[in-house]
Amino acid sequence: MKQVTAAVIEKDGRVLIAQRKSGDALAGKWEFPGGKLEPGETPEACLKRELREEFGVETEIGDFICSSRFEYKHFHIELLVYRARHLSGEFKLHDHTAIAWVEPADLLKYDLASADIPVVARLTGNK
Repeated sequence: MKQVTAAVIEKDGRVLIAQRKSGDALAGKWEFPGGKLEPGETPEACLKRELREEFGVETEIGDFICSSRFEYKHFHIELLVYRARHLSGEFKLHDHTAIAWVEPADLLKYDLASADIPVVARLTGNK
């Protein structure tokens, strides 16, 4: 099982989600941004690195929110979700087709990756 990190970045009551680019295993799906842990890397360091690589932004990684496990056809993951605060930099799309700032109550209107759906329940209080 591969460990993957994800960030819940909030701004003005909205949450950032990103749409995976074509050619990706989950192309077109929306997700909380993040990425795969490298050997010896902490989840917090991974998330900070991934957000810098994927969007060109600097962040501060905050509290752990939850984990979510999902078995996709092609791989099994444990998603480790943390709050993150945007510190600096303009969001640029390096690994995604689009980003959206979404009201938490509207997150399920997007075609989210399966591992990300339980995170929405946690964020909206519908555990």
